[in-house]
Amino acid sequence: MEANIAVPTEEKGKWDGGGPKPFNASYGKMMMWFFILSDALTFSGFLAAYGLTRFKFINSWPIADEVFTHVPFVHGDFPMIYVAIMTFILIFSSVTMVLAVDAGHQMKKSKVTWYMFATILGGIIFVGSQAWEWNTFINGTYGAVKTTEGKVLQFVKDGKQISLADFVTEPRTDGRIQHTRKNGLWFEGEGTVQKYSVAQVLKSYNANPDIQVRTEFIDLDKKQKTILSREEGALRLAEVKTVIEGANLQANEYGNTSFSDFFFFITGFHGFHVVSGIVINIIIFFNVILGTYEKRGNYEMVEKVGLYWHFVDLVWVFVFTFFYLV
Repeated sequence: MEANIAVPTEEKGKWDGGGPKPFNASYGKMMMWFFILSDALTFSGFLAAYGLTRFKFINSWPIADEVFTHVPFVHGDFPMIYVAIMTFILIFSSVTMVLAVDAGHQMKKSKVTWYMFATILGGIIFVGSQAWEWNTFINGTYGAVKTTEGKVLQFVKDGKQISLADFVTEPRTDGRIQHTRKNGLWFEGEGTVQKYSVAQVLKSYNANPDIQVRTEFIDLDKKQKTILSREEGALRLAEVKTVIEGANLQANEYGNTSFSDFFFFITGFHGFHVVSGIVINIIIFFNVILGTYEKRGNYEMVEKVGLYWHFVDLVWVFVFTFFYLV
């Protein structure tokens, strides 16, 4: 004979833990806050490591205004312009998310749909822009050379940095080609062979007396890299080991390699969060269209994913400040 256990009336409506709701929040919303807190600590650790490393190499850290100067389909130097546009788009997507949550509280399905769509569109534009920025950073702008001590040397004319292509005009004379499995041993390959050789760069430098060498050492008062005389430049170029074009985990034409390491890792980790948020937003978006939350009588799922999206936006504000402004 089975016993029927009656649930006391006063226990109805209590949180799924056997007690009152903490801060009057649902279980799902509390778990989202816990996740955001743990993720915030992770990003804090990464940014703290970046700050300590930058302080250690403060005299040779790349200058952001010289690195992030590109705008898609536009030629010229526009320091920080496109990064600012990216940031505005992401922050604006946070505004549309707020509007979607507010429309959900009012049970206005059509408004939730449109605001969610705007949020997703903003996220996609941001991720696409970040991918474009990565590609530009990897391919490089000017090119440089690296000494046996690991120091990066750049080239300037009339005080302004110039690219290797501006003065290295002769074709590569050593006959070096990219070694692949098709033109070499089938089991061997190698990294990308640079367009210019060290001998080419040295010869072109000696043939152009109006070109000078700039080191990665920064005059902190003037916020400019040190430009050497022709004689000093020739001495430093005698120590050159390799030509650098672009940035990767082994070399960085803009200066200290640690900068590119942190850039790829932290912005990539943030980009992964944005992509995850876009995927979740798309799922919620289609649920809104299907009327799932209308049937439930609330749009709490929109509010929960909104918390995550606001967190991603807030993290970018700190990443933007650390990498681009400070």
